[in-house]
Parts: sequence; C-alpha cells; structure tokens
Amino acid sequence: MIIKRREFLKVGSLATASLLLPNFLKGMTSPDALERRNKILVVLQLSGGNDGLNTIIPTRNDIYFRERQTIAVDNALYLTDEAGINPALPFFKELFDRGDLAVLNNVGYPNPDKSHFRSMDIWHSASRSDEYLESGWIGRYLDAACYDCSHPTQALEVNDMLSLALKGKQKKAFAFKDPKKLYQTSREEYFNTLFQEHQQQHEEETVSYLYQTLGETMNNADYIFEQSKAKKTAALYPDSALGKDFKTIASLIRSDINTQVYYLQIGSFDTHINQRQRQESLFGTINDAVKSFVDDLKKNGLFQDVMLMTFSEFGRRVAQNASNGTDHGTANQLFFISGGLKQQGLLNDLPDLSQLNEGDLRYTEDFRKVYATLLKKWLGADSDKILGWKNGVYSFI
Repeated sequence: MIIKRREFLKVGSLATASLLLPNFLKGMTSPDALERRNKILVVLQLSGGNDGLNTIIPTRNDIYFRERQTIAVDNALYLTDEAGINPALPFFKELFDRGDLAVLNNVGYPNPDKSHFRSMDIWHSASRSDEYLESGWIGRYLDAACYDCSHPTQALEVNDMLSLALKGKQKKAFAFKDPKKLYQTSREEYFNTLFQEHQQQHEEETVSYLYQTLGETMNNADYIFEQSKAKKTAALYPDSALGKDFKTIASLIRSDINTQVYYLQIGSFDTHINQRQRQESLFGTINDAVKSFVDDLKKNGLFQDVMLMTFSEFGRRVAQNASNGTDHGTANQLFFISGGLKQQGLLNDLPDLSQLNEGDLRYTEDFRKVYATLLKKWLGADSDKILGWKNGVYSFI
C-alpha cells in the first residue's frame, strides 16, 4: 500500500512527540529490571552557557572584581568566607545551609569546544571533544538497564523534542510537554482510524516504523496521562513553564510510574549583552520552581530518593565584554540537590582565576566522572559499560 504524503507527515508529526520509539519488549520477568529500582534522577539543563562565576561568586577574589567592573555580583549570599551565591537563588542558599546542596566546581572536558551545538552534543553523548556519537549517556543507560520493561517510559523528557542525551542505540526515552495534551492528540479520531487501517506490516520500512511508533505513542500517552492523574500533586507551583514542568514531574514521581530519569531545560543563558538582568531573571524562575518541587518532595517523604542535577554546556569567559555581558567560555559548576547526599556544600576549590587558559577557566573535574557517579552509585548501572569511563567516581552520593 502506498501512503499518501499528507498522511505520512501527520503520522510523522505525532511520532515526533515520542521521538520514534523503538519496539520495547513486553512483560516484566526480571527482579533486576529497571522498573524495580526506586532512585530517581532529575536533570535540569541550563541551555545557552550559564555564567558560573556569577552563580557561585568568589567574593574575596580581586581578579574577579577587576575583570568584571560592571557585572560583578557584589551582593552575593554568603556560603563560606570565600564564596557566595547569586542573590536571585535564595532557596539554593537555604539548601546549602540545610545540607541538601552540593556544588562541584571546575567541571569540563579536555580541548573544550565553544560552539553551543557541539559542546551540548559532547555533554549529551559523553563523548570526547574529537569523538562524534549518535547516542546519549541516558539513552545508553536505557540500552543497558531496560532490556525487559513493560512500558518505554523509564526516562521522560518534559519537552516537545527529545534531546540527544536520551537517545540510545536500541532504546529511546519518551518526550512530551503536557500529559493531557499528548493524550488528547493521540486520541484524535484521525490517528485512531489511521492506525486501525494500517496495522499490517508495510513493505516500506520507514512507513512500517512510523505506524509502529504511532501505536506505541498512543498506548504510552494513555499510560503517562493516567499515571499523572493517579496522585496528582496539590502543591502550589509557580505559573512559569518551568514551574509547570516540575509540577508534572512531581505528580509522576508520586505515582506508580516506572520512570527513573526525568529531563527538563530552561534558557537561554547566552548572556552576551546585559548579563546580570537576564541571568538573575532566569535564576528567579529556577529558584521558585525548585523550591516548590523540593518542598513537595519533602512533604511526601520522597526527597531522600530524588537527585536533581543542573548543568550547562559551558561557562563564560572570566573578563566581561564591552556589552556588559560575557562570551562563551569553558569550565563550570554543577549543582546536586537531594536528601540523599553523603557530602554537602562546596565539594572542591573555586576556580583559580590566576591560572587561566587564554582567558578561560581550566577544568579540573571531567563531567564523565560525574555521569559515572550518578549511573553507578545512584541508578545502580554499569557505568563502565555505558560510558567507557574507568577513572573512578565521586563520594558525594
């Protein structure tokens, strides 16, 4: 049968919502399969290259204030004698004081790339800077751990498109923005009729794959929507897009859904112009959404088993530019928020501003070691196999 171009495009449109999920094996037979684990990882991507030096501020460093005469943060909330946090992140200061926040400074990789797209691909795929991979670190986690899962929802991205980080070689995560809208779209009469009329195999591989994906999308849209309603959180969240995304995740965490990894993002932190205003506005959005999320988890006794990590594809240059902003840089810090931290606070030294690499920060911590730590110690996965990384793990979890 020849598929009409209009039908192909419409099916492809809905398939994009599920990002061409492969056919997962059905049934749940192994006690070691991914669905039985209870630790949850939430990854918040700060897209655009967040400026780490104006996030965790070296409050007593003369070089910092000399190089940033108009954009330096001079009203930081003190964390230690030497370090403060941006005043637009007061809840992060509370988390720090309560022992629920850890900060790893100087995170990067050898031979850093300052292109947004290429550096994000490196972070997503956990590749070397001279290596190009078509699968992501979370996607390969699914390949290794989700070999016999009843629903392909072990990793979910709250977004319209699936990021490379969640695409494996055999398995892919599921992307959606709103469970109800995804469900309503999947239940449109057109798609139901189309699927019923084309359940037989097609000679054209791409067409067959699209219809297979359409069927899986419809089934899993129903599953996600029902789970999101099962124990819907009654907590108040900010009316921002990020606030709504965190509320969706909180409802799913409270349900019996099998998801172990959630992924969401906010941006853009590409602050070449008037950085302080833009960055602090984004921080305000993050601060309020994370506060609601953490308070919700704590109220329901879930905070101990949830880890929230933030990252950005690179930091910014040490010196400000002529437009009261900063240009693309290199190393940056990562935040870890959880009630299950074994080490809290600043995990290592602040950046050394006296030892730069052509105006950029030198990395001291490889981001793949962070991934290895989360995979092995939080999610219980074989990080060596997933990452090809055998240089140890951190002890903060």
